[in-house]
Amino acid sequence: MDHSLFVPVLTEVVVSLIIFAGGFVIGKYRERKKLRGKNLDEYDFYPFDMDSNNIPHFNLKDFRLGIYSFLKHKDYTAAKQLIFIGEQNTVRNHLEKKDLGEYEKLYKMYGGEKVTDDTDEFLENFKHIVRLIGASFPDCGIEILLHNLANPSRSLVELENNVTGRKIGMGTTNLLLDLKKRKSLKEDKLNYELNIGARKFKCTTIPIYHKSYGLIAAICINIDANYISDEVMKTKENTEYFFRQFCKTEMQLDENILGKDEYEKALKGKRHWKQAV
Repeated sequence: MDHSLFVPVLTEVVVSLIIFAGGFVIGKYRERKKLRGKNLDEYDFYPFDMDSNNIPHFNLKDFRLGIYSFLKHKDYTAAKQLIFIGEQNTVRNHLEKKDLGEYEKLYKMYGGEKVTDDTDEFLENFKHIVRLIGASFPDCGIEILLHNLANPSRSLVELENNVTGRKIGMGTTNLLLDLKKRKSLKEDKLNYELNIGARKFKCTTIPIYHKSYGLIAAICINIDANYISDEVMKTKENTEYFFRQFCKTEMQLDENILGKDEYEKALKGKRHWKQAV
């Protein structure tokens, strides 16, 4: 065989294969990107309007536009986000009969039931977190709960140390829109006071985001401030009981959670983080 011909031919074959493979990979990437689509807020009909106070309001008209757009032009990412927002805002109760029929088509086309399943599965570990944190502070007037904002009318899915009298399956009124407002203003909902009649609470709300659907849930911590001031601080015995509950443990382990310097100071007798050694 003429080696002077073999090498150039082999080179051309290899180059052709590389070009073919590269084109195939690029084509698949573009195909996946097309299927994946854009985020809903990149569309003109994103169904939330901001008023003069930067408070978001659900816009049913734009939601309708989204329904008909995604029935005609597929975008799996944005359409699922639209479905999630629709379920958050109970659109089935507000759409007219014809539009509701089209929404049902959209829901089926993009696997709307899986959107709910995805969020439920995603939140299972957060339920566990709420239970464990709540169990860490028994009988202390410190309530911790989890709202699944995929269904605002029945959002409360986990509750520990009940101090507000709510029950699993109860809904939330303006929490979803308030958290959207806080996000737009880049504000944390941290250490805020609520006064309801004679009741007083110190609260913190922690939003939970999903990479595909955005804001899907929130963990809330509510401390019964009047219980602390009126009962815990009322007598020495009540204060001692509170802190016994606060520091209550179920087991003792041999682990080190201190940094190197703090560990050495602890061995020398340092008892707490503020003590000077």
